Amino acid sequence: MQLRLPWRGLPRPGLPRWAAVAAVLAVLVGGGTWTAVASDDPPPVHRADRMLDLDGVRIDTSYFTAGGSGRRPAVLLGHGFGGSKDDVRPQAERLAQDGYAVLTWSARGFGASTGQIGLNDPDREVKDVRGLVDWLAGRPEVLLDKAGDPRVGVTGASYGGAISLLAAGYDPRVDAIAPQITYWNLADALFPNGVFKKLWAGVFFTSGAQPGPGAGEPTGRGAGEPTGRGAGEPTGRGSADAVAACGRFSPEVCALYQRVAVAGKPDAAARALLEARSPSAVGARIKVPALIVQGQSDSLFTLAQSDAMARTIAANGAPVAVDWTAGGHDGGDRETDRIDARITAWFDRHLKRDTSVPTGPAFRVSRTGGVDSTDGRATLRGATADTYPGLAAGPVRVALAGPARTFANPAGANPPAISAVPGLGGGLAQLSSLGVGLSVDFPGQFAAFDARPQTAPVRITGAPTVRVRVTSTAPDGSAVLFAKVYDVGPDGRQQVLPAQLVTPVRVTDAGRGRTVDLTLPAVDHEVAAGHRLRLVLAATDLGYASPAAPATYTVGVEGALTVPTAPGVTTQAAGLPWWVWGLPLAGVLVAAALLLTARRKVTPPAPDPALAEVPLQITALSKKYKGGDRYSVQELTFRVEQGQVLGLLGPNGAGKTTTLRMLMGLITPDEGEIRVFGQAIRPGAPVLSRVGAFVEGAGFLPHLSGRENLELYWRATGRPAEDAHLDEALRIANLGGALERAVRTYSQGMRQRLAIAQAMLGLPDLLILDEPTNGLDPPQIREMREVMIRYAAGGRTVIVSSHLLAEVEQSCTHLVVMDRGRLVQAGPVEEITGSDDTLLVTLGGPVPDAVVEKLGAVRTDAGLLVRLGASTAPTATALIAELVRLEVPVTGVGPHRRLEDAFLTLIGETA
Repeated sequence: MQLRLPWRGLPRPGLPRWAAVAAVLAVLVGGGTWTAVASDDPPPVHRADRMLDLDGVRIDTSYFTAGGSGRRPAVLLGHGFGGSKDDVRPQAERLAQDGYAVLTWSARGFGASTGQIGLNDPDREVKDVRGLVDWLAGRPEVLLDKAGDPRVGVTGASYGGAISLLAAGYDPRVDAIAPQITYWNLADALFPNGVFKKLWAGVFFTSGAQPGPGAGEPTGRGAGEPTGRGAGEPTGRGSADAVAACGRFSPEVCALYQRVAVAGKPDAAARALLEARSPSAVGARIKVPALIVQGQSDSLFTLAQSDAMARTIAANGAPVAVDWTAGGHDGGDRETDRIDARITAWFDRHLKRDTSVPTGPAFRVSRTGGVDSTDGRATLRGATADTYPGLAAGPVRVALAGPARTFANPAGANPPAISAVPGLGGGLAQLSSLGVGLSVDFPGQFAAFDARPQTAPVRITGAPTVRVRVTSTAPDGSAVLFAKVYDVGPDGRQQVLPAQLVTPVRVTDAGRGRTVDLTLPAVDHEVAAGHRLRLVLAATDLGYASPAAPATYTVGVEGALTVPTAPGVTTQAAGLPWWVWGLPLAGVLVAAALLLTARRKVTPPAPDPALAEVPLQITALSKKYKGGDRYSVQELTFRVEQGQVLGLLGPNGAGKTTTLRMLMGLITPDEGEIRVFGQAIRPGAPVLSRVGAFVEGAGFLPHLSGRENLELYWRATGRPAEDAHLDEALRIANLGGALERAVRTYSQGMRQRLAIAQAMLGLPDLLILDEPTNGLDPPQIREMREVMIRYAAGGRTVIVSSHLLAEVEQSCTHLVVMDRGRLVQAGPVEEITGSDDTLLVTLGGPVPDAVVEKLGAVRTDAGLLVRLGASTAPTATALIAELVRLEVPVTGVGPHRRLEDAFLTLIGETA
């Protein structure tokens, strides 16, 4: 499932007479709206939008065709959980141009469709798909194998991938499927080995709990049909509360989630309901060609799910191909263009029956091949095999060392270890193959067993296994453990969790010890020579529910770790079509030329020794607004020395934040350069490790405490813990007892102070703060002022952007004033505020705007600010004479030195 990721949809089936009549009537009364879809390539695509009434539920559909009037195969294209038919429109248009009649729809409870979400209930969503196939069978454009039986394929991702499998199991008219990043057994996916996957489950329930457009409309059940409760059975709340809690979910699904979420573990009824709505329930009936696409970066629907579907469908005698992409529900590259092309080829072979079309290898896995030097993104290459190897091919035994170890499950299972977190990472799982990852195990809450360093590289392709002995002190003798295998670097400290995955397991009857065979997460990961494998069993994990009662576990290994290597998978398998792997010589030459050009573009300038002690030098810096000719920053030049607290000032739109983002390497300037301690700034520049920043807020894990977030952030940097100066940063934050509370309970001001403390971790030489006093009360603002002054007193440098001019005046030593992207003035505070060329004219009455304009003055609450030197007021004496001549009701004239007034004078026209 997937909230606007890929649980997108459900697919199709067959044609009763009412469906044909309804289709004709829909066109006659305007129920279908035909529109032309713009396309650069002929033929044009036509789309018809219409509502279909399927058993009392209104299903919102779009029908895509292109080309001539001849009959063609059909494709049903499903969407992901939380999405709608609009999410798959681009793929639908491409398939239509490739010669298919394509029908997309919004599943029950999503988009404009009515009804309740039943999680692909055979009596709801699957039945709807049969109705869609019926409708296709009545279309004159659709190829029929026989009356009422259209030639049809089904594809979709996540929720839509599951419906493609279910459609093939329930409707024999389905001819081919291409499920993507989906589940085979939903109970196993959400309750793996008896452990509740609470974060993912919560994400799904939240995404479907808001009332949709169909709230209050027919649910698709007869008036007297059961809803999952007895007629007189109490709900525990009023009906309005029940509706609010369940949103668009059917009552039985809502009750399941609430029951399991409260208990913290699944019950037999919950497993039975989800299994009954899973493709595995009808696995023996799925006998059509299946292209199975699964993501490696996926803690929701793992590779084990696709392995189960591949083995079952192949055993039924149907052609099967398996493709492991780099992305998934946890982020990463889903390789959309490549996968869409492969799905089209699969349907060309099995729906158009074109045997000349290559469908690709029986097995393909995308592997990270390094980093593109032009944009910093991971590059991918394919490895293939002529047969699907499964998850246990080529086993290699790796000995693990260490005696049995005892560790604790803490009270409340807090703080939890961290592996994959829904919505966090954006591809960290994919980058684990590059040595990048984020995972945390807390001391005293896990056992670790190390192997010897590898003498040669080993590629893990599949699911490692190990046997362990578990003893628990819990009253019921149970234990919940999270098993994972780390790739540990030569230093013994730097460790990467491949794909950020763990295997949860609930062990029962372990009071006197119990032996358990564990299957660890399936991955494709290379362990380099000199690295070692580390088996870790932890008591907690953020993504799962652990027992709240404290207990002690003792775990020991019984035998070696068995690692699958899939020796038949190679990067140069025979018979690969050119569009998948090989490139002609001309392409290689063009790529080499482009690579050389790109490298020349990104070659950084050499360090400037003369600026090695200068925290910041900005020279002729310019940045245009996206897609336009206007500048957000133009020809900006200034310098910051050690020990300065520099205030960056300017009205809204002056370019302050854009300048800071360029300074941090977050965006690239169009012209000019930025040097920090003599090093040119670019994305990922090593010198940025000497810079701490708080720009446009910070993100924290809401379930962790403030202290845990700071510790986690520092661990992710890979730097020694003693270098963090954590205690000093915490004193600066001054959060008191709140440091031990979950961040989700923090006020905006508390989050602000925590973010500033995070920026100060490691005591960077250059500290950048963008609006650091937002959300702070006056005493905290005063404390922040003292912190900045004290921080710079040790020779470090602070740059602060703020709208609180009085605070800037008191805390900063130097100023840079910007307006409309340009530098207006730079220098010491006293030089800008203390110049005698600005006078305050106090007034005894109103002054016309024409007079103010003639004087070149700026109105303030105290009077008029006039800057000397203009033709009308070259000196103070001349100004007084001019005021008398213009009959201005003057009560006094004198110097004015406040920063606010000086600032308004400098940017007076803009103000």
